[in-house]
Amino acid sequence: MKHIYLDYNATSPVRPEVLEAMLPFYREQFGNPSSVHWAGRQVGGALEKAREQVAAFINASPAEIVFVSCGSEGDNMAIKGSLGALKEKGNHIITTTVEHPAVLETCQALEKEGFDVTYLPVDKDGQLNLDDMEKAITEKTVLISVMWANNETGNIYPIEEIGAIARKYNIRFHTDAVQAVGKVPVDVQKAKVDLLVISGHKLGAPKGVGAIYVRRGTRMTPLLHGGHQERNRRAGTQNMAGIVGLGLACEMAGAEQESYYHRVRALRDKLEDGVVALVPDIKLNGTPNRDQRLPNTLNVSFAYIEGESLLLNLDMYGIAASSGSACTSGSLEPSHVMGAMCVEVTLAHSSTRFSLGPETVPAEIDKVLEVLPATVQRLRDMSPLYNCGRTSDNCETCQTIKRI
Repeated sequence: MKHIYLDYNATSPVRPEVLEAMLPFYREQFGNPSSVHWAGRQVGGALEKAREQVAAFINASPAEIVFVSCGSEGDNMAIKGSLGALKEKGNHIITTTVEHPAVLETCQALEKEGFDVTYLPVDKDGQLNLDDMEKAITEKTVLISVMWANNETGNIYPIEEIGAIARKYNIRFHTDAVQAVGKVPVDVQKAKVDLLVISGHKLGAPKGVGAIYVRRGTRMTPLLHGGHQERNRRAGTQNMAGIVGLGLACEMAGAEQESYYHRVRALRDKLEDGVVALVPDIKLNGTPNRDQRLPNTLNVSFAYIEGESLLLNLDMYGIAASSGSACTSGSLEPSHVMGAMCVEVTLAHSSTRFSLGPETVPAEIDKVLEVLPATVQRLRDMSPLYNCGRTSDNCETCQTIKRI
C-alpha cells in the first residue's frame, strides 16, 4: 500500500540534502563550539554559517538569530523574556483566541502570576478585527503576540498592519511564524516584528531545533540560565547537527519558495474543489479567500461524522491527515480554533486538516478524492445523527448542519 502524507503542518521529513549536511557533526566534527581548541574551532564556523543562512531567509542580521530547541521554547522565550525585561513598564499582553498552545498556555500560566491578558476574538472565518486590537491597548500594554499563520485553518494574519499598530504605540510585537516560513514570504523588516519564531521540523530540518529572531536592541531576560551561549541569551550547548540542518533547510526553502507556492497551491486548490464537488454537507473552515490562506492547507468539517473516525478510515488507505493541531492530539475536546470561530460543536468534532508539502504529487490528490467520498458516506450511514438529520425537523443540531 502506498502511503500518502498530508500532514505537513504537523511535521515534515528531513530533506536528504539536509541529512547529508548534518551527518559529519555527529562524528568527525563533534566539537563543542564554545571550546577554544581545534575541535571547537572546527564547528564554530559552521554555527555562524547557519546563523547567516537563517538570517538571510527572513531578512535579518546574523547577530539577531538565537538558536533554540523548538518553536514552543522560542515562543516561551519571546513572551516570558519580554515580560521579564519590561516588568517595570507594564503587565498587559494582547494575543488572540486562535494561537498555538505554545502561546495560549504560556499566557494562561502568566495570568496566574498576576499578568493581564486580552484574548482577541475572531469572526466565523477566523479573521481578526484590528480595531479590536487598538481598543484593547492600555498604558500597561507591553507585548502583542499574534501568529503569522494559523496551523489549523491556514489563515494568514495581517502581520504588517499589526506591526504598524505596535510601532505606533511603542509596544513590542512577537509573532509565531512556525507555519508561515517556507510557505509564504516572511520579512522581519517589512513586518516590523521585534520577535519571530521558527521551527526546523516544519521545513525539512530535524526535530529538536528552531530559532528566534530578536531585533537588535530588544532587551530580554533569559528563559534558560547556565552558560554564555548565544550571546548570553540562551544557555546550553548548541545542537550543532540540528543547527546546521536548519541553516541549510532555510537556504533551500528560500531558493524554492516561489515555485513551491504555486505548485502546492494548485494541488491544494484541486483537493478543495474536489471535496466541494464530491462530498455534500461539508463546511470549509477558515477564510474563503484562498489568497489569505497558506497555499498548502485545507480544513474541512464533514457533517454527521467524527473526525477521528474519518482519520482512522483514511489511514487504512495509507492516507495521513489530522484533526487540528498535533500538539493537542489525544484531547477529547474540539479544537479551540474551531471554538473561537463559533463552529457548531458536532462540526468542530469533524474538522479535518489536510496539509500538503514539497513531496506531494497530483496522483496522491487523485487518490484522496477517489476514496474520501465513499469513506465519508460509509461513516454517515453508521451515524445516528445522519439518519436523524434526514428524517427529523425537530433536531436543533441537524437543522444547524443543514444550514452550512
